[in-house]
Amino acid sequence: MSLGGKNINVWLSELNNIAKEVEAELVSRDIGCHLVEVLEAVNVVLFELRGFKRLPVLADSKHSYLHSVLISGHGSAVLLSVIYIEVCRRLGVTIVGSRVGEDFLIWPQIAYPEELFKVTSGHSLFAIVNGNCVENPKSLASELTSTSLLGLEIAKNCDIIGIALANLIRLHWKRASRSNPGLLLTSPLRQVHTTDKVDNPNVPLLRPQDLRLAIMASERLLILQPHNWSLRRDYGMMLYFNGDLGGAVQELSICMAIAPEEVVAILEPFVEKLHLMRLELSWKQFGMLVT
Repeated sequence: MSLGGKNINVWLSELNNIAKEVEAELVSRDIGCHLVEVLEAVNVVLFELRGFKRLPVLADSKHSYLHSVLISGHGSAVLLSVIYIEVCRRLGVTIVGSRVGEDFLIWPQIAYPEELFKVTSGHSLFAIVNGNCVENPKSLASELTSTSLLGLEIAKNCDIIGIALANLIRLHWKRASRSNPGLLLTSPLRQVHTTDKVDNPNVPLLRPQDLRLAIMASERLLILQPHNWSLRRDYGMMLYFNGDLGGAVQELSICMAIAPEEVVAILEPFVEKLHLMRLELSWKQFGMLVT
């Protein structure tokens, strides 16, 4: 698989290069390999020498792809956390993470978590690895303590991939529907109840490339979360907007089998309308063949 003109192994080797730069930074400063010193050196290489920057609000989906982040240095907090985790792993430091509110936080796995929150040189170890979000009083991250940290569920690799894919879905849908302010994936579900009508799937007009990318991200996330009814509903609605009525009926029908009753009550009339639309299209195509 080629990404940005290079295969995945080349991009992974870039993480090896960053780890070597951190080792060189430690040697140049003639310091030991204590945890704080290693993490400070990682920060120097990533955020000072290489100029990496966490983007709190993503407007461009390219900042959610690893190879693009490695090229530009600008990326989502989740992707930069992944880079941080992988670089530290190559240095023999285990970093774990968990989602807290809108943030994905990481920290070194140590025996005494209270050490993470001791402030030295103006910042705690927890702040060193996570940046400004943990010192922002508006963020849930700022309320964390060593006790509450122990109660967080450590994210597995599949969880981190899921967070990144969910971000991609939101970003690509937002871009796809840019010319239709206020349009939600569930908007047609409300419309069928108020007007007893399902619009043609070609209306409203959406940006096709971003819609396809949102669909692709949804397909991959469904592999990780096959029983997530809301994800499957949204995937079915994307297929509807993309004109794939058969696929939409299939996915929404699966969704109805696992969704709460109140959701089924909303989806059922919509799926029935899609069935009618498919029949109508089939008859039209049959009529064209006959004539």
